[in-house]
Amino acid sequence: MLRLDRVSKVYRVGSFGRERLHAVRDVGFEVRSGQVVALIGESGSGKSTIGKMVLGLTSITGGAITFEGTDVAGLRGHRAHKEYYRRVQGVFQDPFSSFNPVFPADRVFALIRAEYFPEVGEAEWRRRIEESLRVVRLDPAQVLGKYPHQLSGGQLQRILIARALLLDIRLLVADEVISMLDASTRIDVLNLLADLKARGMGILFVTHDLSLGNYVSDTAVILRRGAIAESGPADRVFTNPLHPYTRRLLSSVPRLHRTWAQADAELPADDGGCPVHGRAGAGDGSATLVEVEAGHFVGCAGDGEGGPCRPDPRA
Repeated sequence: MLRLDRVSKVYRVGSFGRERLHAVRDVGFEVRSGQVVALIGESGSGKSTIGKMVLGLTSITGGAITFEGTDVAGLRGHRAHKEYYRRVQGVFQDPFSSFNPVFPADRVFALIRAEYFPEVGEAEWRRRIEESLRVVRLDPAQVLGKYPHQLSGGQLQRILIARALLLDIRLLVADEVISMLDASTRIDVLNLLADLKARGMGILFVTHDLSLGNYVSDTAVILRRGAIAESGPADRVFTNPLHPYTRRLLSSVPRLHRTWAQADAELPADDGGCPVHGRAGAGDGSATLVEVEAGHFVGCAGDGEGGPCRPDPRA
């Protein structure tokens, strides 16, 4: 359904744009129908930039993004983008920023109707809205007509997902959708995503939280400095991490039986061992991925900017 093939993004920075910042480097993966792909990385790893490129909110510098055979970067004109957004939608970290505080929250449904369904009658449109709200486990009587400040962050996120469901959506880009929600409402949104997956929707789940990525995803893609460090079936990536960066990330996940000091003491050293060049000698920091087991890929441990890597001491 969605395919990224060696996608890169370079920003021009500094005085007069003389310097180049490589935000994304040769990233490639697929999202299929009924599949959740977790894009995991720390701040600055390029994960949100990838989400924006998929949604057409920022251009790509190199490579290709295709959705059901359509070149996303090649979309031109209002009509082409309108048809794309009928099938692909995004929900972002701060739900409050998606609503105008001077209008009721459900005004987002009216905007969808005006753009995509002007011919639908009032009664039928009301029925569709109420049905989509019930799908996301909201009581229409409790949210319709309410202003954003009268609703919780979890309710607003689910209203945005309900808005997407009014369209013929095939792919949802969920960018840090629960990072601003309290623990009591996080599970509701996660379970909703599981329901949407069961309905056949593909989901690109962007997060910095490895625990969440492990909980919801079929496939995990670990990003480091804009490049893929490791990717594959989530159970293999999380139970058999091969890249030193992945291992260190997993060791950093808080556990209830450890104190902060104990957890810090148990972090593995960043030895720079390279799973790609572990048997062939030092590498050059390239972003090359190798398949170490069926569907499980790992990248060079170099810094991605020409910095050297060292052989993996475990090899």
